Amino acid sequence: MSRAIEIPAADGIIDAHVFTPGSAKGPLPAVVLFTDIGGLRPCYHEKAQQIADNGYAVLMPNVYYRDASGPVVPEGKSFRDPDVRPTLFEYAGRLTPEAQSRDFAALLDCIDNEAEFAHGRIGVVGYCMTGAFALRMAAEHPDRVAAAAGFHSARLAEAGDPDSSVHLVGSIEGRVYLGHADKDELLPPEQIARMDEALATAGVHFTTELYKGAAHGFTAKDAPSYDATADALHHKRLAMLLEETL
Repeated sequence: MSRAIEIPAADGIIDAHVFTPGSAKGPLPAVVLFTDIGGLRPCYHEKAQQIADNGYAVLMPNVYYRDASGPVVPEGKSFRDPDVRPTLFEYAGRLTPEAQSRDFAALLDCIDNEAEFAHGRIGVVGYCMTGAFALRMAAEHPDRVAAAAGFHSARLAEAGDPDSSVHLVGSIEGRVYLGHADKDELLPPEQIARMDEALATAGVHFTTELYKGAAHGFTAKDAPSYDATADALHHKRLAMLLEETL
């Protein structure tokens, strides 16, 4: 089950969706799901519902609400098409750390005020560029985020990037799970090692796993890199993380 919702935020109105199990009879632990760079689209609605069906209320915002509402990839097109990618990169470029922080506050206010969501700590999961969003939200709201996960995350720990989430992880109090694509050009081994070192040094309870043979975007059913085996493992690992923390 899902419903559309509009969330007041400092920079406008976030269009979002709330997903719950069909059998839900009361408030459930909250999970925020950030889409990959392609934004809202059917395969992410399916993903959010699959997470919700395990007993959660999932909030999936349109990260590009400042520029467009609803899906940003035209019907019949792919977020990988050369005539679509520049627009997505332009929109994504406006998602600065400061903009993300303002959005996190709005999402938490929504969770605190909508009937589907139980009181208590939450989970957050991101994909591709938003794996870093999940870590940042966990770092900025350590009292609220019990679990943060990222899958085929991009640019988590680029050397010389002052905005990298690698600099924030010392504030995280919740559990962290990172599922990495094998030989991912957007997250090479040196960045994985840098993030692992930062998490370990900070004493964060974390797990890093390399999905052998899986390419970047392995959970996105509309991507040529989709890997059904790796996607199933991602759902298993995420379900375990949420069950143990929420």
